[in-house]
Amino acid sequence: QVQLEESGGGLVQPGGSLRLSCAASGRAISTRVMGWFRQAPEKEREFVAYHTWPDGDTYNRDSVKGRFTISRDNAKNTVYLQMNNLKPDDTGVYYCAAAPTYGILLTQSSRSLTWGHGTQVTVSS
Repeated sequence: QVQLEESGGGLVQPGGSLRLSCAASGRAISTRVMGWFRQAPEKEREFVAYHTWPDGDTYNRDSVKGRFTISRDNAKNTVYLQMNNLKPDDTGVYYCAAAPTYGILLTQSSRSLTWGHGTQVTVSS
């Protein structure tokens, strides 16, 4: 069974940076793809970015391209989300997710998908 442990959220001013971490334990095939989603108050959860292993492909939503970078330390089975130039619209609970494929990850509802508990990111002056 896969377990995900997130850390790194917090309060930051607009233009600031945060780095989120998500450490995974469990079957390697179940964590081939790891990614981040977020949910703002009164909005639906949305995809942010994913990273695939071992090929290292990444994909970000358009609104965070050039500001957010997803990376992975395979030795630690940990994925990171470096968030720069944060904006108030980036506020929300950020959830780490893991799945065998990016197709399953993007469904947000498969039984093969594992979620973390979430970490709060607040961008405010």
